[in-house]
Amino acid sequence: MENWKPNPKAKPYVPKKYQKIPPLLSSRIVDISKRRFLSKVFQGALILVLLMTVVINVTFILDTSKKLTNDPQRTGECEYIMDWTGVWHKAMTLTAVKMLQPHKLSIEVVSSKELAAILVDGTAMGILHDEGFDKNRGIHVLVLNQATGSVMAARVFDTYNQDEDKAMIEFVNLVTTGRVIIFTIKDEGTFHLKAEARHMLKEMGSLEAEGLGWRDMWAMVVVKGGSKIAESHIKAPDLATWAGRVRLEAEIPLSPIKDVECDWPDNEVNQRRKMFCSKREGYGDVCSCSQPAPLTFDVPPVDNGLVSKVPIAVIASDRPHYLFRMLRTLLSSPGANPAMVTVFIDGYFEEPLEVTKLYGLRGIQHTPLGMKNARISQHYKASLTASFNLYPEAQFVIVIEEDLDVSQDFLNYFGQLMYLFAEDPSLYCISAWNDQGYEHSCKDSSLLYRVETMPGLGWMLSKKLYKDELEPQWPTPEKQWDWDMWMRTNTIRKDRECIIPDISRTYHFGSRGLNMNPYFQEVYFKNHSFVKTANVKLKDVEKMKKELYEETLVNLIKSAKVLDHSKSPCEKDFIPQQQNVTNVMYIHMNSTTDYVTWNQIAKCFHLWDLDVRGFHKSMWRMFMGGNHLMIIGFPVSEYAKFKPDGIKPIYIPVPKKPDS
Repeated sequence: MENWKPNPKAKPYVPKKYQKIPPLLSSRIVDISKRRFLSKVFQGALILVLLMTVVINVTFILDTSKKLTNDPQRTGECEYIMDWTGVWHKAMTLTAVKMLQPHKLSIEVVSSKELAAILVDGTAMGILHDEGFDKNRGIHVLVLNQATGSVMAARVFDTYNQDEDKAMIEFVNLVTTGRVIIFTIKDEGTFHLKAEARHMLKEMGSLEAEGLGWRDMWAMVVVKGGSKIAESHIKAPDLATWAGRVRLEAEIPLSPIKDVECDWPDNEVNQRRKMFCSKREGYGDVCSCSQPAPLTFDVPPVDNGLVSKVPIAVIASDRPHYLFRMLRTLLSSPGANPAMVTVFIDGYFEEPLEVTKLYGLRGIQHTPLGMKNARISQHYKASLTASFNLYPEAQFVIVIEEDLDVSQDFLNYFGQLMYLFAEDPSLYCISAWNDQGYEHSCKDSSLLYRVETMPGLGWMLSKKLYKDELEPQWPTPEKQWDWDMWMRTNTIRKDRECIIPDISRTYHFGSRGLNMNPYFQEVYFKNHSFVKTANVKLKDVEKMKKELYEETLVNLIKSAKVLDHSKSPCEKDFIPQQQNVTNVMYIHMNSTTDYVTWNQIAKCFHLWDLDVRGFHKSMWRMFMGGNHLMIIGFPVSEYAKFKPDGIKPIYIPVPKKPDS
């Protein structure tokens, strides 16, 4: 310290409290202080507002309680309950104050050429404008819950087309007694409204059903099993003109909820049932209070228990009533294992998922990709990929669509054949469907065929084929290809074949879809044969292997009776009336794609004639007149060499169109 000298350049020390703040810093401090002050004021104001709100609410509650306590109308053992309009009503017990549901529904219904509309208490429950001559045309049916007024079902029946009136009858019959049903016509609804449907409407109270005519407008509100509430009808002035707009108004008293609910035993199955039946209608006895249909099925196993471990992919969309019907037949089929069933829904539709959960099954919804046929194609791909991901140990998958009934022999059929995949590399798929298996063209439920086409409609696929070949090449979303047509191309199929039954194990009942309509269903699917028994023992399964099958065919052809080729196959006596005979005929066919004669024969025999299916090396097998028939293309088929000399192959040209 002795040598220390002060620094002449150092600033003198000044205590902090005596320091002067620079002007700029001073202004910043003042600004920050102001902000803090304003923040404190705002927080205080907010707290004050919250406190005032609490005080007001508490005061209101206390005041309301006081009024209720001092209400002169509350006497004896009664209390007064306020309904939705603010009117007080007597109640039978001194329970807590309740808000009643509305005691009635106000309904407004419109029927016209361009519009079908239903409003309940001013809320639109269904408004459909004109979207084309056949879009939403027909009779619209809306089902309401008689206790809550909620919509439980909405359907459109295009009774301009055949059999739609039958579908309407079936639907109405499945609706629970007591429900409110509303009918209204959009555009035209009477062309195929036959006597049976008109009689049903008359039995429900309609005074106009029998007189409904071409392009008339009509609306009706009824209670199922009860009385008609209201009805209105305007006749069309002539055949070329639509009737004027019908506007129908009605009021319906609501029923107490306790009178509507069913008293089912309290268990897990009935909890699913109760949840479903409180929201949905048109499912028949599954919602019956007295005798509800089962939701679980105690089915026997099939001989080959391995098939019960095969995943089943159900391909579904927004057709919940179709799905309900299909699942019931599938789950009641011997060998069915609900744990292996997955329902894949193309889109986020609520009702199909609810149907799936009703049966206690796994349901998966996914975002649609592509449009129209491309969308369906992507739906199949996503479902197949997910199936093998969900069940990584599975070597096969069974694919079935939502619009198919399933035979009692469905899984037994696959169980007897699935081992062939491992032993015959020429096998492409196993299908439960025969494209040519109509009631008049098949006979033997134990008989099997090999075909070059892929039938689908209930089929089994190997994981190896899908993962190694199909999945990597599957058509992309921008390609408007039918997935099944793509699978039938020989570029993909590579000369492999599918095994099919003589009599199908599935039945196509759906009349609505992207590529389906009631006429198409009536002509090409309605009369298909269907095995209804269980445990059918298949014939000569080993002989379905490629080499053994060829030996079987050669022996059949050699022993077959050649039909009279001087006659036309379209003549009624072309097939002799004999029993247990195998017949053979040869038709003109210059190439594997020359189907001129076959197409005409398919029309004469009332078979599938939209494209060519069900053949094996240019040969078709079926039963006609109760006898086995083999139709061989000459000279292209390998079996043409067995044609006797002197037999001229039958040739039927395409009929000429009449001159305009």
